[in-house]
Amino acid sequence: MNELEKINHLITHWIDHNKDHVKSYNEWADRAEAMGEHRLAEILRRIADESKKLDGLFTEAIDNMKR
Repeated sequence: MNELEKINHLITHWIDHNKDHVKSYNEWADRAEAMGEHRLAEILRRIADESKKLDGLFTEAIDNMKR
């Protein structure tokens, strides 16, 4: 496997890993909300939303390698 293939493999892994994190942030936001920690829940949801934006950058990186 050459270096570019390794990068592609890593980015694909990071996309999956990032999606797991987003899911976890939202689950903990729900738990915080249930405990009455509304501001904390809001912040965790914002973290999840910002993390979702990374998917676009990861995809852009993969697309850039195909050129």
